[in-house]
Amino acid sequence: MTTTQVPVPLKELLGKRQFHALSDALHSIEPAFDRPAFLATALEGLDGLTLMERVRRASLAIDTGARPLQGGYDAVLALLQEAAPRLGRGFVSLIAPDYVGQYGRHAFDRSMDALKYFTPFGTSEFAVREFLRIDLARALATMEAWSHDTDDAVRRLASEGSRPRLPWSFRLRDIEADPSLAARILDNLRSDPSAYVRRSVANHLNDVAKTHPAWVLDRAERWGGDHPHTRWIVRHALRTLVKQGNARALAILGADSAPRLEIGPFGVTPAQVVLGESITLACELQSTAETAQRLVVDYRIAYVKQNGDASPKVFKLKGLTLEPGQRVTLQHSRPMRDFTTRRHYAGRHEVELIVNGQVVARSFFELAV
Repeated sequence: MTTTQVPVPLKELLGKRQFHALSDALHSIEPAFDRPAFLATALEGLDGLTLMERVRRASLAIDTGARPLQGGYDAVLALLQEAAPRLGRGFVSLIAPDYVGQYGRHAFDRSMDALKYFTPFGTSEFAVREFLRIDLARALATMEAWSHDTDDAVRRLASEGSRPRLPWSFRLRDIEADPSLAARILDNLRSDPSAYVRRSVANHLNDVAKTHPAWVLDRAERWGGDHPHTRWIVRHALRTLVKQGNARALAILGADSAPRLEIGPFGVTPAQVVLGESITLACELQSTAETAQRLVVDYRIAYVKQNGDASPKVFKLKGLTLEPGQRVTLQHSRPMRDFTTRRHYAGRHEVELIVNGQVVARSFFELAV
């Protein structure tokens, strides 16, 4: 019998143990910090809070515990800056930036400097959006300067913090409506040597592509593909448009929207799988073109929802170039297990093979839970 491991909810990674450790660290640095008051606020109703609600609760608890301190916001900020290197890089690292975002808006420049300091210990990407919301032009000017910083975490903050649709945060409606507002940041990072930064730039552009595809395509063409780092960013930035079969996006990647292929058997094994096991996709492609052709191969699984409806999700399989007449066999395994972001339900799951945005073959598997 196969046993499935239930994933630990992300929120449990920021729980009582982490809050006690945080209070101990703050009290050891500043004995006047009221540890009992902090814990009373932090732990009240903790089980019912989501991860980001726990981060926000911790900020409130810090404010409560810091009330005996002399010096107000500046004193708390100095305390958090001294504590940051001691706290590790888990979700607890989100708390100091969040405190700045909630309690430091009156001290714009000082708080932005603090967010720059905190981001290498975790990330300030959520907190910096509070300053973008209250003074967009001023915050973007600071973040553009960050895009030239020697620290890749700071450069990434410039791109990630200004993403229009950052997960776990509110949308930046002004940038969503006019992506050119953050364009200089993206241009500065278009060939960044850090994969950490490049991934953020690609995700930022992918956000924009959902509402302004032509703007992203124009920028991708303007950047060109001479630099390998830029090519990587463009390829990942266009992933949503490629999955949609956008002809212009495919052309930028050197792929034809009408691939010339013979498709061999496409199958999913096993045909019946139990939650916790894996499926394997296999297919055979043979080029019928007279010249080499670039192929972007994806697959789509229609996940069964609790109500029986389907929720399609597209995954990358492989990018490759086939010479005339060349034949290739592709194989890929995917685990069928629950994640914090996806829960599986029993039933027939349809699977489609997609080449250059076109569905070229179909199969399915039955999932038992």
